[in-house]
Amino acid sequence: METRRDAHNRDIRYQSEAVAEILESNPVTETLLRDMRLLRLDHCYIGAGCVAQTIWNHASGMPLNYGITDIDLVYFDADLSPDKENSLIEDARRLFGHLPIRLDVKNQARVHLWYERHFGYPIRPYASLEDAINSWPTTATAIGVRRDEHGVWRVYAPYGLNDLFGLIVRPNKVQITQEIYEKKTSRWAALWPRLKILPWT
Repeated sequence: METRRDAHNRDIRYQSEAVAEILESNPVTETLLRDMRLLRLDHCYIGAGCVAQTIWNHASGMPLNYGITDIDLVYFDADLSPDKENSLIEDARRLFGHLPIRLDVKNQARVHLWYERHFGYPIRPYASLEDAINSWPTTATAIGVRRDEHGVWRVYAPYGLNDLFGLIVRPNKVQITQEIYEKKTSRWAALWPRLKILPWT
């Protein structure tokens, strides 16, 4: 499938259409976007690294799944029961366990319950799924995408898409620390040497 090669410094509609075309050309993300509805979630996205890294791979002429360790599927459910989240994780494994990349399913309404244990400092509860995406570590990876029940693409990118298509990695300091940022970007720099990684300060 022919896709748009350079969406940097283009208008947001063109960039959103480029995101859709590139993700549709990847059989893994296309399968998820087509079949996520089977999980019967009212509101969800795939997002973060798996989306950004697919775009980086496309821009770099690499295989589209190169360097991607997991795919984040995020949703928001006010029911904070771990059993309900675990049940959804099991459903996702049954549906998508054949895919070559691991699916990481998380209820963003529950993140504040375990974040301090994992990262060493507390965060406030998120008010919505979009509120969660607003806090993700970089402007390029703060992105969620889905297709609605009518097949219409929905792209949520609170900091726009120009950094993503410009291969610019800029810290989003809403929540993460410098240590977290530098650990992530050190790994990314080794895998995607064309990235322009901006310093924390």
